[in-house]
Amino acid sequence: MPDPVADHAGAPLATIAAALRRERQRTGLSLTEVARRAGVAKSTLSQLEQGAGNPSIETLWALGNALGVPFSHLVDPPRPTVRVIRAGEGVALTARDADYVATLLSTCPPNARRDLYLIAAEPGSQRDSAPHLPGVVEHVVLSAGRALVGPADDPVELAPGDYCTYPGDQPHVFRALVPATTAVLVSEHV
Repeated sequence: MPDPVADHAGAPLATIAAALRRERQRTGLSLTEVARRAGVAKSTLSQLEQGAGNPSIETLWALGNALGVPFSHLVDPPRPTVRVIRAGEGVALTARDADYVATLLSTCPPNARRDLYLIAAEPGSQRDSAPHLPGVVEHVVLSAGRALVGPADDPVELAPGDYCTYPGDQPHVFRALVPATTAVLVSEHV
C-alpha cells in the first residue's frame, strides 16, 4: 500500500507536514489564518499538514513567510553532524512556472542565518520570486551556463564564476539563458 507521506518529485512530505504543524503551533495561528496570510487555500494547507499534496516552491515560500520562518525550515529534516549530499541527491523542489529546480543543501544551523541551495535551470520561462522575509539578501555564484539574475526590474547577466548579491526581500528573478545552467544560491537572513 502506498505511503501517503512518501516523497513526490523530491518534496519531503512528512518533513513538510511536521514542520507546518510545528510552526503553526509555535505562532498560535489557526489553519485559516496561515492560509489567508500565505494566499493559499485552507484545504491545500490542511492537505500539506496531513502529508499529502505536491507543494511548489512558491507555495512553500508563501507559507514560510506567513509563519515567519525561512523556506528551509519547512523542508529540511534533522541531520547528522557530518553530511554529504551527492550530485543528484538532496531535497529538490521545482518551480510552478519555470524549468527551475532548487536543491536545499544546508539550512541555518544554530547561530547562523543562511540557507544554501544548488540551482539547476533551463532556458524558457524565468523563475519569478516574490519578496522573502524582510532583510533577506541572496548571493548567487554561477557554476555553469549563463543566466539573468537579481532584482526583477534590473537583473544582471552572469557567466561561470560570476557572483551577484541582491535584496531577496524585493521581487527578483533567475532566468537561464543556455541549457544546463547551474548556480549556488545562499539566502542570508537577518
